[in-house]
Amino acid sequence: MLSRKAAPSPTSPRERDSTGKPLNGRPRDGLGRPLPRGAVGVERIPDDLRLPPDESIARAQELLDAGMPFHAHEILEGTWKDSPESERMLWQGLAQLAVGLTHLLRGNLVGAVSLLGQGHDRIRGYEVNPPHDLDVAGLLDWSESLLSSIDADTVINPPRIPRLLAEPRS
Repeated sequence: MLSRKAAPSPTSPRERDSTGKPLNGRPRDGLGRPLPRGAVGVERIPDDLRLPPDESIARAQELLDAGMPFHAHEILEGTWKDSPESERMLWQGLAQLAVGLTHLLRGNLVGAVSLLGQGHDRIRGYEVNPPHDLDVAGLLDWSESLLSSIDADTVINPPRIPRLLAEPRS
């Protein structure tokens, strides 16, 4: 059994599991930036959290709405790792859109453009009959609009938060 936490060695400031894999033991702020050890951060998303798609979408939307896209990315990443092959690109793309928004909010425009573009390209093709009632067409429009505003240096701060689900039909 792997130890989830190992004490930092004198030569390595990071905690590692018994295989040497780095662990993320430091607290983080709402945008996922590491804080100094001992600081109070926001609640962490467990590395091994895997939610079913509908629960993942709902939780990720709550985190996006709360201004925590990094944490939404972690939720979506867990679902991506457990998704069927036919949906892997979709979930990976959703996670990349969330972390692209994270980079934008952190002021990293190069990272934002890269990840928003990659996420956009990965979810393209899921517009027709999107699984789980996801608003793929809306997410494509959102990411295209955001990328255009970055390119034109007209980003609204804060940017519009994406909606993961299609609006209910009345």
